[in-house]
Amino acid sequence: MTRDTSVHHSAADGYTNTGAADRYVKGRPDYPPQIADWLRDDLALSAGRMAVDLGAGTGKFTPYLLATGARVIAVEPVDAMRAKLVASLPQVEAVNGAAQSIPLPDASVDAVVCAQAFHWFATREALAEIRRVLKPGGRLGLVWNGRDARIPWVARLDAIVNAHQGDTPRYYTGEWRKVFPFDGFSALQERRYAHGHAGAPEDVILNRVRSTSFIAAMADDDRAMVERQVRELIASTPELAGKNVVTVPYETAAFVAIKNT
Repeated sequence: MTRDTSVHHSAADGYTNTGAADRYVKGRPDYPPQIADWLRDDLALSAGRMAVDLGAGTGKFTPYLLATGARVIAVEPVDAMRAKLVASLPQVEAVNGAAQSIPLPDASVDAVVCAQAFHWFATREALAEIRRVLKPGGRLGLVWNGRDARIPWVARLDAIVNAHQGDTPRYYTGEWRKVFPFDGFSALQERRYAHGHAGAPEDVILNRVRSTSFIAAMADDDRAMVERQVRELIASTPELAGKNVVTVPYETAAFVAIKNT
């Protein structure tokens, strides 16, 4: 199989099988309720509008876009992830495409939203392509759920994971910000919302770690070593040890830039 060179090798290697897509669905948190207001007020989405879910993955964010009443087109380059989206949201038009080559006409959409995705393609080439498909006055929305590392055990969990990131683009590093400001877009406007991901530790902690691209791409023995470290962390942390349900604290960051008219 020929690899799509527009997809970073961590994503191409980590997300190419159904098992990885399943772990992504189980391990990733939903978004806080305030996101509905953000989509309506900051991205101006409503019935009669068109939105692109760019880098849509398994469709974790897509239902929030659908709830606005807008028509939604999901663009996702990894076949296994897109297949999961199609299976769970058959009403959504899902197409093979990437941020550098969005298969839509010029000035055809009202909003492009990148949820947990923009750090993968934070280039001037991608921003120019996003600007191309947006109508004048259209909105670019960037959304990330990040674990709240101000909590000590979360910081220790992050340290276990981050030790293996290599050259993988990550939201928390802030490298994605370097493409802004960008000619043709307004300055980024930012909102932050606190929320939590509650569930069994196997899902909200272990499957979340397993769903991380570069962890999913590891050899079996290396991934097992990381999982042992995470299980040891759970067992040694009073807030987690022996609990059937735990809550992982998150902070959602949401950004908007408006295409100049």
